[in-house]
Amino acid sequence: MRSREDIESYLSRAEVQYEVVGDDDMWLVRDSSLGENIAIKIAGPLLLFRVKVLDLSGVKDEAALFRELLKLNATDLVHGSYGISEDAIVLTCTLEVENLDFNELQAVLDDFSLALANHYEKLTKFRAAT
Repeated sequence: MRSREDIESYLSRAEVQYEVVGDDDMWLVRDSSLGENIAIKIAGPLLLFRVKVLDLSGVKDEAALFRELLKLNATDLVHGSYGISEDAIVLTCTLEVENLDFNELQAVLDDFSLALANHYEKLTKFRAAT
């Protein structure tokens, strides 16, 4: 089973900016594409990745947004998927800690970074004008 130290070693090797938050089993990784924070947390045997993408409170056409998210889940994402949590659209992924290796962690970070960069304009067009 991989440990907290292994994950920090992988984050250092990936050359990403990160900080330990809360307990020792959670990190915030600063995504380079848009500056969003990707939360990574050990939860029992799982390693959870999550980034908040968009608040639902400011969305003008939820049905069209959800349709677009389902399309993106099916065509553009390899490791993660979009979902709803706490009235926000989030991008999430879960890996098993037991067999985790550097390439898996790097692949998820890359997938998230590409999704944030490539999907930003598509998703923000659903925001209501302010």
